[in-house]
Amino acid sequence: MDSATRLTRAGKLKEATAAIQRALGMNRGAPAASASSASALRPAAYVDGDVIDVEARVVDAQAPTAAHRTAEPPSFVHADTEPEPIVDFAPREAPVHEPPAAPPSQADVEPGRFIDGSFTNAAGTRPYKLFIPSGASSGPRPLLVLLHGCKQNPADFAAGTRMNELAQSRGWIVLYPGQQKTANQMGCWNWFQEADQQRGRGEPSIIADMARQVAAEHGADMSRVFVAGLSAGGAMAAIMATTYPELFAAAGIHSGLPHAAANDLVSALQAMKKGPSSRAQDAAARRESVVVPTIVFHGDRDTTVHPCNGDEVIARARFSSSQAAMASSSGRVETERGQVPGGHAYTRKIHRDERGVCDAEHWIIHGAGHAWSGGSAKGSYTDPRGPDASAEMLRFFEEHPRAK
Repeated sequence: MDSATRLTRAGKLKEATAAIQRALGMNRGAPAASASSASALRPAAYVDGDVIDVEARVVDAQAPTAAHRTAEPPSFVHADTEPEPIVDFAPREAPVHEPPAAPPSQADVEPGRFIDGSFTNAAGTRPYKLFIPSGASSGPRPLLVLLHGCKQNPADFAAGTRMNELAQSRGWIVLYPGQQKTANQMGCWNWFQEADQQRGRGEPSIIADMARQVAAEHGADMSRVFVAGLSAGGAMAAIMATTYPELFAAAGIHSGLPHAAANDLVSALQAMKKGPSSRAQDAAARRESVVVPTIVFHGDRDTTVHPCNGDEVIARARFSSSQAAMASSSGRVETERGQVPGGHAYTRKIHRDERGVCDAEHWIIHGAGHAWSGGSAKGSYTDPRGPDASAEMLRFFEEHPRAK
């Protein structure tokens, strides 16, 4: 990785690509689920394994939409093959086709409304889709901000997670911010860029202000505003929970990474492969620890984002900045094991503080890869064989409103 960094800084991008490929080994030797397990029921577009593509360009979050390129970026190839020149930096989850822009069918969103919107602040503009449940409400509704992964869009993510259906039954509002290709050609949230990891700057500023505006317009309960996401969206959800803990009462991280896990392409690839270089105590010393209740889902066969990233998200979520040691040192962990009928086995770890209050949950899905657990095949990056991450996240959030 050091040689790749030197080559990148020297502008020798073709050579840097080959060096990174050799360092990562293109996931050779990584365990894969058997044909009778996760792969058997994956949608045709789902691929896990040799999945990292990169691009290398400096992007302007406020660049006009018409300026983006439409050509498909080159993919990583094996080290013994001549690599194509790289154009932009953007780690992505899997080489799948772009999801359809059309919203889910009416059966998925009825009887609520699923509408389009756009938000602009000083940091830039992002589109969004918003689900508003039908029916009278007895009071202000909870608001969930749900962040898609690379090569996804809000409509695709809503279909895959089935979150609108669940939100209708519970009376929740769901906000789906959308990434622009002018900001990241792969549609990834820029979790690996330092400028997009800070409060009051970049994408965290846009997402936070968007959530505040939607909450104000629709009378949401500000004590029940939550954030969750998948992969790059999960990493951005961790950033949002860290940088805006007064706004988000709890967070859900699915197949994601902790806040500030990387600060450039090379460190992003390292974090995805081996976990972040800094750990919970280091992050807490820099006052970067997530201190809101957090639920994590991660497949133990994920070859795109290493499962140790989920461990680190939990470690940071359990750290209290008012203490000098990890909260887990004075709390306890309860472990439950289960099996989805005809699907994956899982281990659920419930972390409780010294008062016995649950402050984090960690769901490890055995045999699962890089996909939303228990999702629908109508969306990309889903694994219907897993426990229902959408339902469990909403249940966890309902248990963790902000104290008024």
